[in-house]
Amino acid sequence: MPHTPLDLTLDAAELTARLVDFPSPSGSEAALADAIETALRGLPHLTVDRHGNNVVARTNLGRAERVVLAGHIDTVPIADNVPSRLDEDGVLWGCGTCDMKSGVAVQLRIAQTVTEPNRDLTFVFYDNEEVAAHLNGLGHIAEAHPDWLAGDFAVLLEPTDGQVEGGCQGTLRVLLRTKGVRAHSARAWMGSNAIHAATPILVRLAAYEPRKPVVDGLEYHEGLNAVRIEGGVATNVIPDECTVTVNFRYAPDRSEEDALAFVRDYFADCGVDEFIVDDHTGAARPGLDHPAAAAFMAAVGGEARPKFGWTDVSRFSALGVPAVNFSPGDPLLAHKVDERVRASLIPEAEERLRDWLTA
Repeated sequence: MPHTPLDLTLDAAELTARLVDFPSPSGSEAALADAIETALRGLPHLTVDRHGNNVVARTNLGRAERVVLAGHIDTVPIADNVPSRLDEDGVLWGCGTCDMKSGVAVQLRIAQTVTEPNRDLTFVFYDNEEVAAHLNGLGHIAEAHPDWLAGDFAVLLEPTDGQVEGGCQGTLRVLLRTKGVRAHSARAWMGSNAIHAATPILVRLAAYEPRKPVVDGLEYHEGLNAVRIEGGVATNVIPDECTVTVNFRYAPDRSEEDALAFVRDYFADCGVDEFIVDDHTGAARPGLDHPAAAAFMAAVGGEARPKFGWTDVSRFSALGVPAVNFSPGDPLLAHKVDERVRASLIPEAEERLRDWLTA
């Protein structure tokens, strides 16, 4: 693990490589948080605060608007893809290159170079985004120091392949449990098979037709899927319990209550003995009608797309801060063993943000 400080004067692609070389899978972000905090405290135009392994830096110039630039510093588990590697085609390889250390590098470069922005800036670097919602560092900041996240508009540097992605889907994970009675498999009639009892759940899932609502001009695509099934005691025992884990990705025109009610109703007649909410975080509307969002779109160009997946724009939305996703990483490469990003796209994203914040 590196012991040298981060050099924020590096090109954004080089800085991304340095960030990747700080291994920081969820729960192991302390060294990287230390390095980011140390680097930011060396910038006299910023006020820096820390809460756990979450670092927040702010300008205080009295501007009419405040923009929040936020990014998580954790990655999924490393899969023999650290340290980083730049190939002869200009592609940077390594865990987190796409999701989302290239975005974090852009944040750090803006923090270092934009000392007189046209809007006050807040930079948020937080931990534990890739794991359960209750561990999420942005959520911890929102609970302990909501004033640190105050703003008129936020940009989350999640991978979007250089396009603006508005809002995000909500994600609900439920455990659908069926019960049975154990028996010797040679005398199956003496028991009741809980795995067989889960058949109506699977049939209902197979029949699901995705809803595709248009929200604020963007078409979302919902999904309801079994992502795990567990059951069985031994190869000669009729199982007395089976659990189907179901993930519902829903559009931002549904509230958390609406989403939960839909899933309950959808499986109401499927013989579910226990319905357990395992994890739930709400969706966020695109927020593209906000004046700051319009100015951002004009600066970065392109057409806005819906965000397929959940991101922490949801947390900003809950705080009353409209937010979008934008960074150079390709979301289709996130979490892959061969995760990568084209190095030239990273400083390009930096320049587009700088244009917006200095015009």
